[in-house]
Order: sequence, then structure tokens, then C-alpha cells
Amino acid sequence: MRGLAAFIMRGRWQALAVAVLGASSMLFGWLSAAAVALVTLRKGPSEGTWLVLWAALPALLVAYVSGDASTLLLLIGTYLLALVLRVSVSMALVALTSALVGLASGAGLLLFSPDFLAQLVELFTQVLDQLEASWQETGAGAPAFPRPTVVQVAGILAAGNAAMSMLSVLLGRWWQATLYNPGGFGSEFRSLRLPPVWTGVLALAAAGLWMSSPLLVGWAAVVMVPLTFCGLALVHNWAAVKGYGSGWLTAFYVVWVVFDPSKALLVGLVVIDALFDFRSRWASGGSNGST
Repeated sequence: MRGLAAFIMRGRWQALAVAVLGASSMLFGWLSAAAVALVTLRKGPSEGTWLVLWAALPALLVAYVSGDASTLLLLIGTYLLALVLRVSVSMALVALTSALVGLASGAGLLLFSPDFLAQLVELFTQVLDQLEASWQETGAGAPAFPRPTVVQVAGILAAGNAAMSMLSVLLGRWWQATLYNPGGFGSEFRSLRLPPVWTGVLALAAAGLWMSSPLLVGWAAVVMVPLTFCGLALVHNWAAVKGYGSGWLTAFYVVWVVFDPSKALLVGLVVIDALFDFRSRWASGGSNGST
């Protein structure tokens, strides 16, 4: 990955090649977005704007042909987050902005891509119908799966875009640190922490959306994206303090991906951290133990 980052920074046309080729595929849109983030962070808004406009052309073509505008939304979202990071030098502000990116992208899908959302709803419904039919063939009691709606699917896609935009800008930032400030990204990410007020606001908003209606569960996930990344940063900080290696972190991510309760637990830890600031306590304990 360092070689790819070096290639992107070798010149304008190398960066353009990576951005355009990545945006031409729905599978590698994240690569194009990360290239845009790297160029924006290192060379400034003018170069980033030039690159994202060119990369948006194949993304627009993909959206026109397939109806899927996810790559285009990812490019725009990542570019905006990269701008925020370059101007503010605040990872916390980037995390907060990722929720706004997700909400805006979800609203854009509802307004401009209703046919695509309807197709996804139909696809999910067919899959659930087949699943219920297979249960009935076994003679077991077939569970009744709730059918998704356009609003629910839009919320899920919005949460995915917010998360992918955040991941893409983090990848771009990691590339930048790898090339120009080795080791700088790790400490920056591990210190990611929202102000207590914003942590409380996001937690209450997510809980309110989650409990108010099944239609808004996906939208609650959008609001939880900043909290989730703060939780991951907290786990990485704990691993660094304890000296745990990559194996421990890999096991954590497997558990976090597979078991849904762990996601809620992670967010709960972030809320508690907003009150007690675990990082400061760990640092104080480490310094006391070393003297």
C-alpha cells in the first residue's frame, strides 16, 4: 500500500489514473476516494478539487448505467472529510462531519435515486421470500421476516457511505503519514475522542431514532458512525497501553463484526469514556508505574 501511495504522489497524472480507474468500478471506489483524500491532505483543496471532479466523471457514468450512485457519494463524502481534516487538523471534527455526510447522502438517495432504492427493496424482498420458502420445505415453522422499505434501505446505505467515507479519509491520512511522517497516524487515531457534549447528543439521537420506529434504525446507525470510530480508537489505545499485538486486535475485530451486541457495547464504552476519560487514566497509570 505504501508503494501505491508513493505512486499517487509521484505526479498529477499518476493520481488521476488511480482515481479514475478506481471510480470506474463499484468494487474499488474506496481506492479512488482514498487517493482523493491523500492528494487533498497533502497538496491542498485546489489539487483535490481537480482530482475529484475528474474521478466523478466515471462515477457518474456508473451511476447512470447501473443506477448505483454509491461511488459518486463516496467520492464527494471523502473529499469533504479530507477538506475538514486539512483545515481543522481535528480528527474529532472529521468524525462528527461523517454523520452529516451520511445524512446528506441518504437524503440525496431518497430524492434522486428512488428507482434504485425500489429495486433494492424488491431484491431484498425476493431473497426473504426464498428464505421463508426454504424454511417451509424443511417442515419447520417458517419465521416471518419483516420486509424492508425504501426509507430503511436509504438509511442503511447512508450509514454505509458515512462509514466508508471515514475509512477512506483515514486510509488517505495513513498514506500521508507513511510517506511523510512515519508513525504519526497511529497516535493521531488512538487519540480520537469527541467532546462529552457531542458524545451525549449523538448517543441520545441514535437511541431516539432506534426506539422511535423500525423505519429509522438505519438512520440511527448513521448517527452512531462517529461514536463507533471513537470506540475503535479507544480499543486501539488500550491495546497500545497494554502492549497487545495485531493478533489481539484481529480477534477483537472478528468479534465486533460477527456479534451485534459488541457494537452496542463499544458505543456504550464511548459514552462512559466521555465521562471518565480512560486515556488520561491509562496514561497516568503508565507513567506512575514507570517511575
